[in-house]
Amino acid sequence: MTTTLDWFGCATFRLQTADLTIFLDAYIDRVPNAPGSGLTAGDIGECDWILVGHSHFDHLWGAERIARNTGATIVGSYESVRVMEAAGVPLDQMMCVAGGETIDLGNGVTASVYPSQHSCVWSHAQMDQPDEVCLGDLGVTFQEQRDRMGQLFEWFGTLGPQVAEHMRLSSPGHSERGDGGALVFVIETPDGSVFYQDTSGHWKGVLETLDVDVAILGAAGRGNIDGEPIQGSLAQFVAEQARMLDPKQIVLGHHDDWLPGFSIDTDVAPIKAAITELVPGAEVLDLGYVDGTLLF
Repeated sequence: MTTTLDWFGCATFRLQTADLTIFLDAYIDRVPNAPGSGLTAGDIGECDWILVGHSHFDHLWGAERIARNTGATIVGSYESVRVMEAAGVPLDQMMCVAGGETIDLGNGVTASVYPSQHSCVWSHAQMDQPDEVCLGDLGVTFQEQRDRMGQLFEWFGTLGPQVAEHMRLSSPGHSERGDGGALVFVIETPDGSVFYQDTSGHWKGVLETLDVDVAILGAAGRGNIDGEPIQGSLAQFVAEQARMLDPKQIVLGHHDDWLPGFSIDTDVAPIKAAITELVPGAEVLDLGYVDGTLLF
């Protein structure tokens, strides 16, 4: 058997293993001036499962079309399932999870679900480069975080007509009231194990218990550790996650310029350097768009 990984940009990946096609998130469509695969979710004709990290539009939008066109089952938070039900996906084509569940995907493949945290996107507007040190914003109440998130999404509408139209299409029924039920997954295949995270946040006590072969790590925004923003850089945050997971291979996600004006073309060199310092035996894989990278 072989296991391959395709990156569709942002934090969306396609894992193919044991005759299964598993999408990790489903956000494929882009504004015209953003880099990407050139595909849309409507172009996907084969999928068995969609594992969704959380319900924000840049992770969930597209799952409704992939599910409709392929019959795939969506696995996600209760909020993700609520949004997908509003988009017309039948409930019997979805599984609600919150962490602690193990899903049998068939053919000897399982996906174990763990609770997670969203990056502290409420603490900034445009993304910073990963070596930028960020301090402060500790002890901010949920109400204030929610207010700042609302302001951020209003600001998205000022980024030009293309972004405004993209947001209009991607957001009907979508909730930006919180983190969208952030989850991480460990996918056990006959070839090896894959950790999947789609945003830069975690519960430290969860990551310290896991042992994986490949780690897909969110590499954008300000890291969230046990509910508080990192006092340091994104590069330090990603490298510390790699140290806890101790994988043989690392794949970065969410680091391309998927929404120009908000996102940036991230310089991953500081992240690689920080990983090399803390996990010298790990290999950081450089994925292009939809290039069929062989994992095992």
